[in-house]
Amino acid sequence: MIRDYFGVYRYSGRAVSLVWDTSRRLTLALIGLSIAGGLLPAAVAWVGKLIVDSVVSALRTGSRDATHQALTWVGVEMLLVVAVAGIQRALGVVRSLLRALLGNRVNVLILEKALTLELSHFEDSEFYDRMTQARREASSRPLSLVMRTFGLVQDGISLVSYGGLLLAFSGWALLGLVIAAIPAFIARCQLS
Repeated sequence: MIRDYFGVYRYSGRAVSLVWDTSRRLTLALIGLSIAGGLLPAAVAWVGKLIVDSVVSALRTGSRDATHQALTWVGVEMLLVVAVAGIQRALGVVRSLLRALLGNRVNVLILEKALTLELSHFEDSEFYDRMTQARREASSRPLSLVMRTFGLVQDGISLVSYGGLLLAFSGWALLGLVIAAIPAFIARCQLS
């Protein structure tokens, strides 16, 4: 059963290799942005806790320093939320650039392979249709698989970072998080 869920990811290594060969810089940017995108939501949650703690402290003590600290944490959270939005935009840009470059690369590979084939291959309508379909999906299929793989990694990083925060609060809360994440994990694997 688990093998069925992960079956589609057996080609992830080849797809990542193809994307890596297409553009190392963009692949590294994709990796870095995915890691940051996985860590920042937990950082936003942690700063939210610090805001609440600072506000409670400011209300108890009435000191200007506690009020200033609360406002400082609000500013930090605003910057983190802007960073989350920026990372999502940057991932979109990287995805678009990789799609264009990957489409060109795969089309060149298909055409190079076509040059090695005999005329009888092109007379076979089924073969020609598959080759045409491969050219049409050249940029979308491999990149989609890579994006889903990195998305799964990003979600895993978020889950682990939230788990670390919840573990400090309660082991039962961590167990609840893991149980709640299982259906979403299964759904993501099935969509791939």
